[in-house]
Parts: sequence; C-alpha cells; structure tokens
Amino acid sequence: MERQYLLGNEAIAHACLEAPVEFVSGYPGTPSSEVIDALRLRSDRAYYIEWSVNEKVALENALAAAWCGLRALCTMKHVGLNVAADPLMTSAYTGVSGGLVIMSADDPFAHSSQNEQDSRCYAHFARVPCLDPSTIQEAHDMLIDAFALSEEFELPVIFRPTTRICHSKGDVSLGEIIASTRKGEFKKDPRQYVVIPAHTRVLHKKLNEKQPAIKKRLVDFGYNTCSIKGKTAVIASGIAATYVQELIPKSISFMKIGAYPIDEAWLSGFVRRHESVLVIEELAPEVEEQVLQVAGTVKVLGKKNGYVPYEGELSLSAVAQIMEKAGVLSENPYPAVSPVQNLPLRPPILCAGCLHRAALYAIKKVFKDAIYPSDIGCYTLGLQLGVVDTTICMGASITVASGIAHSGEPRDIICTIGDSTFLHTGIQGLMNAVYNGADITVVILDNRITAMTGHQPNPNTGVTACGTESPPVSLDAVCRACGVTFVETVDPYDITGMMNVLRAAQSRKGVRVIIAKQQCVITARRAGVKRGRYTVDMDTCTGCGTCVRFGCPAIEFADEKARINDLCSGCAVCAQLCPAVAIVREGKR
Repeated sequence: MERQYLLGNEAIAHACLEAPVEFVSGYPGTPSSEVIDALRLRSDRAYYIEWSVNEKVALENALAAAWCGLRALCTMKHVGLNVAADPLMTSAYTGVSGGLVIMSADDPFAHSSQNEQDSRCYAHFARVPCLDPSTIQEAHDMLIDAFALSEEFELPVIFRPTTRICHSKGDVSLGEIIASTRKGEFKKDPRQYVVIPAHTRVLHKKLNEKQPAIKKRLVDFGYNTCSIKGKTAVIASGIAATYVQELIPKSISFMKIGAYPIDEAWLSGFVRRHESVLVIEELAPEVEEQVLQVAGTVKVLGKKNGYVPYEGELSLSAVAQIMEKAGVLSENPYPAVSPVQNLPLRPPILCAGCLHRAALYAIKKVFKDAIYPSDIGCYTLGLQLGVVDTTICMGASITVASGIAHSGEPRDIICTIGDSTFLHTGIQGLMNAVYNGADITVVILDNRITAMTGHQPNPNTGVTACGTESPPVSLDAVCRACGVTFVETVDPYDITGMMNVLRAAQSRKGVRVIIAKQQCVITARRAGVKRGRYTVDMDTCTGCGTCVRFGCPAIEFADEKARINDLCSGCAVCAQLCPAVAIVREGKR
C-alpha cells in the first residue's frame, strides 16, 4: 500500500488503473477533465482511451464496450449528463455485462458551470446505483467498488464527485496497478439489446426487481453508516458528511449516506429512534425526501423548512451555521468571515493575444446594433465586451439565433460558437437554421482546441487524446454540407480583413458562416510559436486610450500614455487599432 499526495481527480484516475479499466471515453468539462488527462498521459496504458465529440457519443461508446464485457469509464460534468441522458435511461434497461461507471462531476456554487444540478437525481430517475464520495480517499475507493457493483448487478453506476472532491488535494492510500489482458466480445442477444416495446416492457420489470437487492448490497459496502447516540440525529451526504463529522457533538447520532438507492428499512430503523433529524446535503433534497417518507412523527429539518439552502456549495462554516440554527451546536466555532471592503474587481478575462477578443471587437464594430447569442467556451467572456446576449448550453447559440430570427426581431443577429462546441452540438443547429431559412450570421471561433477545460484536443485539432495524428475535420466543408452558401475563413488578427468579411456577410440574407481561425495563444506558446513583442513609442503616443479600450491585459495606461507589459503575445492587433501608429514591434521604429 502506497500513499501519495494527489489531486482528487488524480486519485480517481489511479483507482481506474487498480480496477482495472479497459475502455475510457468522455467529453472535457470542469471539474472532471483531469481524470482522462491523467489516464491518457500514461505510457504504460493497456486500455483504450478517447476524447469523444460529446457526452452522448462518449456514453454510447462506453456502453458498447461494457456490452462486450469490458470495464468502461465515461467521464463528464453534470451538465454533460443532460446530453447523455437519452442513452443513460435506456442503458439501465439493457444493462451491461462488463462494468460501466459514469463519472458525472457536480459543481455546487457553479464555479465553472451554467447551473447547479444534482446528478443524484438522474440516478434516482434512471434507477441505477449512485456513489457520492465525502473525501478524496473515499472517491478513490468508491471508483473501484463502482466497477464491482456494476458487474454484480449488470447495471451502469453513476459516480458523483463534486468540485470540492475533484479539485482538492490530500494523502491517498493507493493499491496495486493491474494491467488487464481481457478482450471484448459482443454476444448477440436481441431481447437484451434491441429495445423495441415488447422487449422494453420485460426489461423494465427486471430493472425494478433488482432494486431491493441493490439497496441491501450498498449497506454491505459500508458507504452508508450510522451510529446512535441520543434523541437528536444528523444525516449528511457527500462532502457535507465530512464537515458534519468535524463538528458533531458526541451526544448526537450521525448517519452518513454515500450510496444510492438507500435501503428504506435500514433508514427507517435509524430515523424512528430519534425525536428530530437534521439532513444536510448539497443541492437537491435527495436524502431529505427519503427521510421524510419514513419519518412518521419524527421532526425532520432540512431544505424544505429552510434550515439548509437549496443552492450553493457547503463549507465547514456554512455547515456549522446550519447545525447551530437547528440547535445541534450550541455555538458556531467557524463564524462567517466578512470580505475586505473596496477591493478591486478581478473578473475573468480573455488571455493577452486571444483570437476571441479580436474577433469579438470586429463583430461589435461592424454589427453595432445587433443581437449576440453566444455559447459555452472562453468566448463567453465576450460578455464584458458587450457581444454576448445569451448563453444557455453547448451548441445553443445557433439555435437561439435562429429562433430569434424567426420571431420577427428586426435587428441583425450574429452568434458566436467555438470549434469544439460546434462539433459537440452546433452542427445540428446550423443544419436546422439552413433548412428552415433563418436569417443569421454565425461566427465559428476556431482556436483548434478545447481551451476552456484545459486544452484537450477535438476532431478539429489533428491529434487524438493520446497524441496520434488524425485527419482534422474541415469546418468549411461541414458548413457547406449543411447547405450554407456563404462560408468564409479569416484570420481574426487581421482586423481589417475580419471586418471586411463581416460587412460582406451583413449585406447577405440567409445563413452566413464566418470561420475566425487562429491557434489558441496558449497552445501556440507551448508549441514554440514566436511572433515577437510590441511596444509603445512614447513620443508618438497621444494617450487617446483606443488600445486600452480593446481590453487586452497586456496593455496598461500610466502617466497618460499606453504601455505594453510582459504578457504581450505578439498578435499585433493593438498596432492595427492605434490611430497614431504608436505601437510598433520591438526592435523596429
């Protein structure tokens, strides 16, 4: 047994090697991305691994591998499970012969997400087991047990770590890495894998019949535990259980829930031995609702009567405050800390030299009074530049733009979407817009990578997850195949050229596509691309502020003059914008 200080996702990745996993697929999404990143970098890997085009594709690939008897892992963030919900629901009917673990990483407080949904609700809905770790060590151990559980009941298992588990670090006891030599084999069984109505009715009944045994088995695993101390109890799940264990007085009973579904008889036996029970969990009242079903006359405190918030991420201080409010603690040992007042705001910004800033600047200049639907990616930060009016979910910018166009809105409609997002779910929206005659301009911000989640490759990059060369998708050809007749590719660093193409699109009707193509500035730097740096000629600078208003963090303003700092990547956009021609390449005057 070896102990290492690891990031939660690294511990989860190591557990995959111990299981061992034989097939890995997923779509990058914070806070889940590092699991595949860690697995793909191993030179000794004996498993197949891929970054898939989207979460639905990833799950269908993993499900097929599990049908062939392999242990398969599929990773995504919580909103990705929405995309994968179609195969998820039916996979519970078909079942698996190998182990299938679906890692859906939740993000309470929406640190990097558009909502705070709870993946436990999907497990409840699909009637599949769910494991909900409370520590990094438990996340490691649970992942291994999830494969065993999946194979035992021939069902997919949802594994639900949260941001606080995925992105914290801690000492983890690791087991031995096992290299599997198992090969997949698909055994035909149409009654199991062809879900026509006649088969579905039988499969649904079998799924329901598995539930009692699953509940009892999860008690045996030891992830649901309890100790009875008095007439008051606290029940907690996930990371909240760890906080409660640090705070709970010795006279208070405690139950920890780490696995679902919960055995009702076991739960009832605990709850009914108390006069009051406080339930603490993040996001949905999954545990609380089940406690209420078995509580009888026992008083239950939780989300439904205002003791625990429905939204946000819990902390030690927040849990102490909840326990004090419920009378479980006499006082809060961790009072809330008030932030220092009047600190400067530090909103997230696009990198110095990012192609998105140049493209969005040009869009704003040409389409002055327009509607700007946007999408999920780094370019969502275009909100600060005034060119993001809507952001809903992956791929929605084109469909939202189309819907607005068909609503009779008289202003120009120009939407933005990244290359990875376009390949994820944007293509169908483009096809639909062309088919139904929408009058919109689509700008695909093509930086050749999935940048926001950690620079994972996609089919447009030219390499696979493991670095193997792969034919890059032609976005131009895809758009033309969807029926778009106006498709232009332009370098957004060429501001004049970008604005000319935008004006040409503005003068047309129908669906127009502009591909703003330039390598992500970070991946370019890592690849050794050097463009030189720029500086300000102080004698020529008039202090007009045009360059500063562009918003690049490499441009500063002091003593009524512009300055360029060490963040400069050499994109030269500011030099094109300067009306005084005061910004020049270093070494040239």
